[in-house]
Amino acid sequence: MILLRAKNIEFDLTHIDLSDKPDWFLKISPHGKVPVLVVDGEPLFESNAIGEYLDEVVPPRCHPEDPFKRARNRAWTDFVPDFSKGINIYYTKDREALDEKLAGAPKFLQKLEDAIAAERKNDGPFFNGPEISLVDAAYAPFLQRFSLVDQFVQTGLLKDFPLVKAWAEALLQNDTVIGSVADSFEEVFFNNLKNNGWYMGTLLGGDVAAE
Repeated sequence: MILLRAKNIEFDLTHIDLSDKPDWFLKISPHGKVPVLVVDGEPLFESNAIGEYLDEVVPPRCHPEDPFKRARNRAWTDFVPDFSKGINIYYTKDREALDEKLAGAPKFLQKLEDAIAAERKNDGPFFNGPEISLVDAAYAPFLQRFSLVDQFVQTGLLKDFPLVKAWAEALLQNDTVIGSVADSFEEVFFNNLKNNGWYMGTLLGGDVAAE
């Protein structure tokens, strides 16, 4: 969604209830995950693959033009699964699991702090500079979810990583990122935490989202 919006691509959107995936969706999504992009009747799946395809066929490029820097950017999009597991304080079963996640999160944030310092060499505000890149599109959803729950937990994790903190704030204030999720996203996300027994759901309070 972020890249589609960044490139001003016209598209039709179908939201999927991941707790009740329709058969037609499972037929086009081999891993049963979103997003899936259907182009001329043929599906593409996995976020990075979709992003790479869109960047190749629709200008302007969101990847760097320089081949070496482009490869470095791809390496940081490959880090997304590890990063998401490292900071997903929202999917923990109890306080002990949350504390364990909080203890391990700084090493993942430090890697990104170092990456921004080494790769950008300008004032940003995004990963490569003033324009959103595929790296930004890859990390924004996880930073968005982290921010939503951190307002309640107030971990203070980002205060020791000023570059990541400024980057996350720039992404979450960007209209392209904001508009990439449904208006009901926050409500659905919080209800998922509460209704599926995640520890974070017990910290949100009863009036955070409608049941």
